Amino acid sequence: MCQLLAIHSNAPTAATFSFTGFSARGGATDHHADGWGMAFHDGQVPQVFHDAGRACDAPLAAFLRQHPLRARTVLAHVRKATQGEVSLANCHPFVREWRGRSWVFAHNGDLKGFRPPLDGSHLPLGQTDSEHAFCWLLQRLRQAFGGGHGPAPHWQALAPVLAELLPQIGVHGSFNMLLTDGHALYAHGSTQLHWVTRQHPFPRARLVDCDLELDLAGANGPDDRMVVVATQPLTHTEPWQAFAPGELRVFEHGRPVWQQATQVLAAAA
Repeated sequence: MCQLLAIHSNAPTAATFSFTGFSARGGATDHHADGWGMAFHDGQVPQVFHDAGRACDAPLAAFLRQHPLRARTVLAHVRKATQGEVSLANCHPFVREWRGRSWVFAHNGDLKGFRPPLDGSHLPLGQTDSEHAFCWLLQRLRQAFGGGHGPAPHWQALAPVLAELLPQIGVHGSFNMLLTDGHALYAHGSTQLHWVTRQHPFPRARLVDCDLELDLAGANGPDDRMVVVATQPLTHTEPWQAFAPGELRVFEHGRPVWQQATQVLAAAA
């Protein structure tokens, strides 16, 4: 299956260190070689990059490893295709507009037989189960909160609704998910997902996937605070925590603000 990465901070931050280790999983240290993508989001229009090649040696990925684009929220994904061809249309993260905000979504897992009807408010461009799930999720959020041009719901209103909707997708298979509007980060662990907080006093961190170590104190200010979410821990030296199966967490301003174990439904017949 695929690999996920998210960084969510209280101030614009660079993702070059984490992405250096993460992108190696796209064909070098792991076999996720069927495309990749990365989104930088500050709550307005996100910068999104997609490539149908391998993240480990793609020129675009090398550019992003070497040039510190800064954002408060960064999502990245390396793909191992299970449903849908290898193409740009099937590369995560996917982006859709709802209630005046750009929502960015990435998924790791395999949903068997999940093709519920869509009402046309959001439609997939590719063939993946992931993009279909994202469109269905936004469709249900539109039904719950309305699809007009008023302000998007705050995470305090949105999180409990997501906690009810996500198990309806997860019953069809593994559903590790990242979702953001650039203001808050929503992360749902089904099988494998981990997270860690980075804040003062920042430690030294050494990447799992390549021989690179960074003094995080030198790269961040004393007031900086962030969380990093990844399928598997990116570093050897930080206290990564595993999501419990079915756990939904919300992060805002670089810190955890809400968590709930979603109901685990019986497998579909």
